[in-house]
Amino acid sequence: MKKLGVAVIGTGFWGRNHARIYKELKETELLAVCDIDAEKAKTVAKQFDVTPYTSIGKMLKRKDIEAVSICTWSTSLAKEAIKALKAGKHVLVEKPMAANVNQAEKLLKTTDKEGLHIMVGFLMRFIPGLQHIKKAIETKTLGEIVCATSKRVSQWPERIGDVGVVKDTAIHDIDIMRHLFSEDPIAVYAKAGSMRHKKFEDYAQIMLTFEGGKCAFIESNWLTPYKTRILTVTGSSSIMKLDYITQELTIESMKETVQPRYPWQEPLKLELQHFANCVLGKEKPLITGLDGLKALMIAEAALKSSATGKVVKLKN
Repeated sequence: MKKLGVAVIGTGFWGRNHARIYKELKETELLAVCDIDAEKAKTVAKQFDVTPYTSIGKMLKRKDIEAVSICTWSTSLAKEAIKALKAGKHVLVEKPMAANVNQAEKLLKTTDKEGLHIMVGFLMRFIPGLQHIKKAIETKTLGEIVCATSKRVSQWPERIGDVGVVKDTAIHDIDIMRHLFSEDPIAVYAKAGSMRHKKFEDYAQIMLTFEGGKCAFIESNWLTPYKTRILTVTGSSSIMKLDYITQELTIESMKETVQPRYPWQEPLKLELQHFANCVLGKEKPLITGLDGLKALMIAEAALKSSATGKVVKLKN
């Protein structure tokens, strides 16, 4: 079986996870890692027995590298992704995919021009329980979806230093709400602020409204002493609750409460395997660059709403 030659750009905490999984997958062959910090690059390269680089341009000249993961700082994601695309490489870019909407739009234009695959790192979509909820909505097992709420709170992750909680953390839930409702919200109202971190917001409450009066509520912060990752979806026939950490799904209806059993699976591994299979032509992308752009647009609208104290209407 042909293996996809891959490399990882950025060898911080998350980049090391990408490298580990590419090494484990039967679909991929990890060939190189790149980081501006030479010692980091050497350490990770030695761990996985691949070639280290500090120059992205030099690494991208390798013809055996067909696809790359971009795991750099949020503010440099789009810049590095564009370099990779122009070098003819397929790209998985970590969320939020760009520092702002303008950068994201340029990235998508480059992708279209080069005719390559781009996928954004929204790994929550690959959790089996979330896929169960999505199917229940589509088959009306849930009934009519009324609202969805998410709680994604924890202490401040020290690896973050160039974006706030909305673009780093809440953006996962923004994407999930678009995915579950199968449409874009028509308006956003949000309250965000900073209690402990002066440079960026460290808490946010975001309300998304959809056509027909349906709503989604997102709570996210870097202030809570322990990590919580919960999604609750309310329908006219049942209520479904997913713990993203344990991957336990609870379904409550008029007659019973059940907990379908799904073996725990690493979402990042499922995501990278899917990315590789898309590039190899075996699967169709579940997440596109447009999904990343739309989520970033909503995140920026939430920040605007918080700054102005007003509802921000969205153009679909």
